[in-house]
Amino acid sequence: MRLRTLLTVSLASTSLLAASHVLADPHEGRGPYFGAGAGFSSLENEREDVDDFIESGGRNFELDDEDNVWKGFAGYQFTPFVAAEAFYADLGRTRLKGNDFANTDLESDAYGVSVVGQLPVTSWFTAFAKAGMAQWKTDVDGNLGDANLDLQDNDGTDPVYGVGAQLNFDPFLLRAEYERYDFDSDYRIDTFSASVGWRF
Repeated sequence: MRLRTLLTVSLASTSLLAASHVLADPHEGRGPYFGAGAGFSSLENEREDVDDFIESGGRNFELDDEDNVWKGFAGYQFTPFVAAEAFYADLGRTRLKGNDFANTDLESDAYGVSVVGQLPVTSWFTAFAKAGMAQWKTDVDGNLGDANLDLQDNDGTDPVYGVGAQLNFDPFLLRAEYERYDFDSDYRIDTFSASVGWRF
């Protein structure tokens, strides 16, 4: 009876130690990974800012600034705390509703690289923050009901940054994140997305 009790206590202690080791140790995975996701975008500017951005000279329009977002990324994790990613994002459409039911669409996409700082809370849960640079382009299609308005496409290279959380189910990962694409002071796009990925 005493031997059985001793064995039971020993096995229970071993199991508890193993479980605490798994939860305490940060995720040790290193190497490449990739993923894809979807979400939605929102423009963080007023009508006057958008008018300056496309240099239209017209202000009589309303904004419809929420749309779907699609993204893909590939990265390399160097340590449990640092990774680097390359990304592409289709940032959706902002619609300008002008006179006489005329619409003008601003469609944006971006690609670039980011450094990702990670905080492994447990072996399966990681919080992260990222910062990088994006090469972006906004295509403008329409005339706001006035053929005399010469709307301008726009492009550039500007910062992108964000925060998020990741669940690690090796080799799979699940991620939710917020990102801001800071094109310039006249056009800033916020995105909220969920992604699924694969770690090698």
